[in-house]
Amino acid sequence: MDGHAKYLLKKNNPLSFLEDKIKNTNTFLDFKNTISNNKKISLISEIKKASPSAGILVKNFNHLDIAKLYVDNGATCLSILTEEKNFLGKLDYIKDIKDNFKIPVLAKDFFIDPYQVVLSKSYGCDCILIIIAALDEKQADEIYAEALKHNLSVIVEVHNEKEADTALKYDQALIGINNRNLKTLDISINNTISMFEILKNHKGPLISESGIKDEKDAKYIYEKTGIKNFLIGESLLKSDNTAELMKRFTQIIQ
Repeated sequence: MDGHAKYLLKKNNPLSFLEDKIKNTNTFLDFKNTISNNKKISLISEIKKASPSAGILVKNFNHLDIAKLYVDNGATCLSILTEEKNFLGKLDYIKDIKDNFKIPVLAKDFFIDPYQVVLSKSYGCDCILIIIAALDEKQADEIYAEALKHNLSVIVEVHNEKEADTALKYDQALIGINNRNLKTLDISINNTISMFEILKNHKGPLISESGIKDEKDAKYIYEKTGIKNFLIGESLLKSDNTAELMKRFTQIIQ
């Protein structure tokens, strides 16, 4: 979004208007507690039309149909891409889904401004994302504080040891370990295993993200680290039998 578009968005949706919208919304759920209290595998199933690395993922994209498929097959939470330019997402997807399903939702976007936190919550999200690689520490601190102020859960996403060290200060957050190398876009699920050594004493849930193709990958991560929370998008979206794949993921822990 360019500067002019951001200016218009803020002008047309001042914070006072957004706060009123939030007060009149009753669909909020506790994302972090839902995962913390789940003794089995937590599947954060992702809804996205496209990605920079894979292009268009779902040709006849219908966010409500995908949400229903996920909810019916044991998703713990949903991750909904709201970033418009690269992922062809929309904030409206969150409102539509929260109006139809009782499930906690992550607004998946590049959060660079605390205003986006309030804007996203006004559409019904329960959790926002802080990508350490995309922000300086002051920005990350401000967005984290804004999210907590608005009773939102926060996933702090890390890609390497340095970012993992930084993430530990956000003690009320969930930490997502992304298995994708941002420079090469290569994926290795061993990234979760090497990051775990730094993050194992973090109080909040740890999540493994990206490149988890099937239950064998998830089981490998679980057996090496005890991490049982997985954010999975492309594998589910591109599967010939998403329901069966989700069932296999959820059966790792009986």
